[in-house]
Amino acid sequence: MTGQQLKNSILQEAIEGRLVPQDPNDEPASVLLERIRAEKARLVKEKKIKKTVLNEKDVAEEEKIFDSPDTWEWCKIETIFQHSSGKQLKGGDTEGTLHQYITTSNLYWDRFVLDNLKSMYYKDSELDRCTAQKGDLLVCEGGDVGRSAIWPYDFNICLQNHVHRLRPYFDGYTRYVFYVIWLYKSIGLIGGKGIGIKGFSASALKDISIPLPPLAEQHRIVEKIESLLPKVEAYGKAQEELVKLTEALPEQLKKSILQEAIEGRLVPQDPNDEPASALLERIREEKARLVKEKKIKKSVLKEEALSDEDILFDIPDNWEWCKLGWIGDWGAGATPAKGNTEYYINGTVPWLRTGELNNSYVYDSEIKVTQKALDECSLRPCKIGDVLIAMYGATIGKVAIAGIELTTNQACCACTPFEVYNKYLLYYLMACKDRFIQLGEGGAQPNISREKIVAFPFSLPPLAEQHRIVEKIESLLPKIEKLKMKQ
Repeated sequence: MTGQQLKNSILQEAIEGRLVPQDPNDEPASVLLERIRAEKARLVKEKKIKKTVLNEKDVAEEEKIFDSPDTWEWCKIETIFQHSSGKQLKGGDTEGTLHQYITTSNLYWDRFVLDNLKSMYYKDSELDRCTAQKGDLLVCEGGDVGRSAIWPYDFNICLQNHVHRLRPYFDGYTRYVFYVIWLYKSIGLIGGKGIGIKGFSASALKDISIPLPPLAEQHRIVEKIESLLPKVEAYGKAQEELVKLTEALPEQLKKSILQEAIEGRLVPQDPNDEPASALLERIREEKARLVKEKKIKKSVLKEEALSDEDILFDIPDNWEWCKLGWIGDWGAGATPAKGNTEYYINGTVPWLRTGELNNSYVYDSEIKVTQKALDECSLRPCKIGDVLIAMYGATIGKVAIAGIELTTNQACCACTPFEVYNKYLLYYLMACKDRFIQLGEGGAQPNISREKIVAFPFSLPPLAEQHRIVEKIESLLPKIEKLKMKQ
């Protein structure tokens, strides 16, 4: 149960007469209503209010949406409150005197924000109708319709026409009615009508039916509600934090698993594995052979020295620290000129953009380019099994493996690994995504560039352990996905 649901439950109990016990010594609500009617009659006789307020609508049985105790009565809002609205703001209207006013942007549930008050002109004849005094219940006609608060200040304030004023005929029952309106709004019994900005008309407000307890019981109900609401608020905040933690848990688990993997703590080491140092030597031999055969550039042989800052964490003794540039041939793609239709019309070569990287294998792309584009536009042909990483903007660190031969745009860098298991490299890049994002910060268009990628540290396990790590990761990730689906 959410905090809002718990609050609604408490308010529901309250207005059904089940939150506090009834007291047979209480003056019944029927007597309270007679006292209100007598007060209205007096005000009419003194010509302080219009005679029409004496015309009361009965509450039909179908309008009594809750059961209520025998000492309670159902009535309309207009029976127990005198209603008025504020003044409509009109440009060029300068007749009268400037007064500060409140509108819906100042009126929140059970509170007011008064640090941005505006002013408009009010005639003397408008002030009584358009002014709130301490104890008036103010209700939003526009915006968040029905949102309400009781004016708590010792000074009066003018109203704009999107605020309803409900003035009780005597003190004592306004706070209870405020909570009724709050519940009605929360459970969908109050809502705006109309097209565009929703409105809550005066007639709709005055026609609302409410269950009215004896006045003494109202006071007990309000006291009980207000003793419980701080606890409900605390519960709600704790529940929201729990939901956030629960929602974040699968992603945190995934990050934790990947971090354990690249630190050598996800699977046990096997002393019979060929050590990573021997793997590095084989990688160097492979690169030298490919350079000799002119299949890769000679610059791939260059290995930038490691520094203390490149040692990101402790690794097992049979692992080695190196750099991403040591273990693969890295290169970015390009974008063929958009205006040249020969590069796109009837294209068959998948041209991948970073938004299509999916942390898994990619087998297609939305846009295809022609062989002519591949030949003329410095596009990098990517082999099946190449590992891809996004370098620009919001997609920095997104990764995938090419499941087909393809090419990419310039925002994507591709790696053809030497001897290293491409899936281990994929998961390593995923584990380091936050670090790549940090590397890309600071520019107008954040990017990590090929140079930053090849200089990035890489924890290299023995090849056999790379396969065990990937097998373990892929046995755990589906369980995390199931955990997400259960939320």
